[in-house]
Amino acid sequence: MNRKTAVVLFGGQSSEHVVSCMSVVNVINHMNREKYDLLFIGITEEGHWIKVESVEAIESGSWREGAVNAVISPDATKQCVILTEGDRVEFVKADVVFPVLHGLYGEDGTVQGLLELARIPYVGCGVLASAVSMDKLYTKIVVDDLGVRQAAYVPVMRSDLNDMASVVGRVEAKFSYPVFVKPSNAGSSKGVARADGREELEAALREAANHDRKILVEEMIKGREIECAVFGGGLIPVEASGVGEILAAAEFYDFDAKYYNSDSRTVVNPDLPGDAVNQVREAAKAIFQAVDGYGLARVDFFVKDDGTVVFNEINTLPGFTAISMYPMLWEAAGVTKDQLVDRLTEHAFDRFRL
Repeated sequence: MNRKTAVVLFGGQSSEHVVSCMSVVNVINHMNREKYDLLFIGITEEGHWIKVESVEAIESGSWREGAVNAVISPDATKQCVILTEGDRVEFVKADVVFPVLHGLYGEDGTVQGLLELARIPYVGCGVLASAVSMDKLYTKIVVDDLGVRQAAYVPVMRSDLNDMASVVGRVEAKFSYPVFVKPSNAGSSKGVARADGREELEAALREAANHDRKILVEEMIKGREIECAVFGGGLIPVEASGVGEILAAAEFYDFDAKYYNSDSRTVVNPDLPGDAVNQVREAAKAIFQAVDGYGLARVDFFVKDDGTVVFNEINTLPGFTAISMYPMLWEAAGVTKDQLVDRLTEHAFDRFRL
């Protein structure tokens, strides 16, 4: 067997930095070492790319002190990582990249654009799917044409907040309270807030504007939080897993509830009313294909008491931590973490064969 070099990229310049570092250890531990030589590259929150020597350095956080710079060359004739330390320069062939990057500057198409320029196969969605799915407003515009139910919304630009009274008037003309306010581009519910009145709405809008220039104000959907994992695209038919349910310890599943509150729980294959499970699975595949998805995504929904399915959002590089739903759902479907990581990595080699 000809061994290939797989570059595992983690970290990133976003609030999801800590999640990436939690996820990457699980990905690395389940990669096939008989097929791949691994090269780890960590990106600090300041944007410095560093060669990382070991999993232990990732777990301890000491990887940030690494002395070897490591960047992926955009030169498609090289397909390599450039390692530099002082006057020493080394070029390492990169056969495939597994980006374990969540949120901005990792899940939004920026890194994917670099890998497209370099013509290096990589795991996960491409530039378009990553960018559209990261931007909640544009995801909604795409899903509007699918006939899939989603929360009604009012788009707000940061510049609109110069006339706050007008913005509040638009929201109140469409919705009664409570409403949810979300930055259009932000992961793990950063900057998301519930507003039960005008004063809270104004505060939530200002906070969301700290995270993005585009903001969504959405109707409140009362329902169970349900997630579905998707795999495939390109030469491989799109598959959907079973479903999982989030039992959040907080009022809604924000960043702290997701990663730091041990009372938050996930349930795989919960009982749902009517035909909701099948509707979720079919809608997840349709949305993944509509955004031109490739490789993997986790698609999130609400299911109301009467069985109505309401789309929430799609994540094109879902978490791979010990509590993350994406690998849990596939494991429940009979796909081990070793098999899942191998399938994702092998699928990356097909993307330039289309």
